[in-house]
Amino acid sequence: MLLTLLAACGLLLAGCVSQTVKSTSIPPLDYPDAPIPEAELLDVGIALFDPGLDDLDEDDDRPVYPELRRAEARFIPQLLTTTLQDTGAWGAVRVVPDNERITDLRIDGTILHSDGEQLKLAVRAVDSRGRVWLDNRYEGRASRYAYEGSTRRQYDPFQAVYHRIANDLLEHQRALASGEAEDIRTVSELRFARSFAPEAFEGYLREGRGDELRIARLPAENDPMLERVRSIRERDNVFIDTLQGYYTGFRGDMQGPYQEWRKLSYQEVVAMQQLQAESRRQLIAGGAAILAGIAAAGGGDSRTTRTAGNVAIIGGGYLLKSGLETRAEAKIHVEALSELGLSLEAEITPRVIELEDRTVMLSGNVEDQYHQWRDLLADIYRNEVGALAPPEADAGSDDG
Repeated sequence: MLLTLLAACGLLLAGCVSQTVKSTSIPPLDYPDAPIPEAELLDVGIALFDPGLDDLDEDDDRPVYPELRRAEARFIPQLLTTTLQDTGAWGAVRVVPDNERITDLRIDGTILHSDGEQLKLAVRAVDSRGRVWLDNRYEGRASRYAYEGSTRRQYDPFQAVYHRIANDLLEHQRALASGEAEDIRTVSELRFARSFAPEAFEGYLREGRGDELRIARLPAENDPMLERVRSIRERDNVFIDTLQGYYTGFRGDMQGPYQEWRKLSYQEVVAMQQLQAESRRQLIAGGAAILAGIAAAGGGDSRTTRTAGNVAIIGGGYLLKSGLETRAEAKIHVEALSELGLSLEAEITPRVIELEDRTVMLSGNVEDQYHQWRDLLADIYRNEVGALAPPEADAGSDDG
């Protein structure tokens, strides 16, 4: 009986061994087969990611720090922006405050998990017509080598995730039919015009299959209202480009402390996994030893057997005590992670950016600032258009 329980204990302990990933594979970044004509370069808007705080897994005992997640929701789009720019396959690639901004290709994302060891993202890409390019989940796991000095200077620990997203987007771009990219750009312009002057530009787009937008007809190139819309759109792009300075500065400020947090977080997560595994082994061993001791002490037919049983009970008690203490130590690591998250939060400060005619304070709510800017653009448009007549109904052409 004693040997059987101890053997069972050994099998349980063998099943509690944890593993650590010791390498990180980064797929090569794909590039266009040939230079893309300027007229076919699509602008990309990467919206600030959803930090994923509304759909947290209640069964996941790993800590989540809201302020850190919100910071990551601004940091990760910057890394993806740089990766897409490096491919040379796109026009302007910008981080945008929300997913309402009209652009040729819009990318939305949600952070599903992030702890320094593992990153999980849900990414969706939709062009201005409403056609979905991507709707995937991406996952990356860092190794301890990713946080060594030489590696950290070359790559983000989860650079593999951004390469896979960029490669998937490029693959879809390559599959576009001839002239399709130019149609996407035209739809973007007409949607922007319609957002400022719905009555004047309502008839130029129509819904096709799957609610995708199609070009019904085009305004004349010299249409004065279209010229003013293009001027307004250019100002909007300048404002968004100015915001890029904020996001780039934010990334620079966050880079050092965030990478250090991820390094320490990785170490803490791995330590917790090892401690929890050790705690389980000790609790299992302690429980099994106590059961074996009780069986031997109560049912043994010799003094030696009963003595061995008593020793097993005492030893099992010590193992149980050690297991509980180990779990308490793991809790200390969770608290250390929380303190790290709070310390990083303190590094994130508001920024002031200088526009041509004003100084704007960007605090935690960039989205509200951009909405105010859009309202201002609408006022500028109305003032510039004045008493201009809307485009003639027969202006432009129809693509059938």
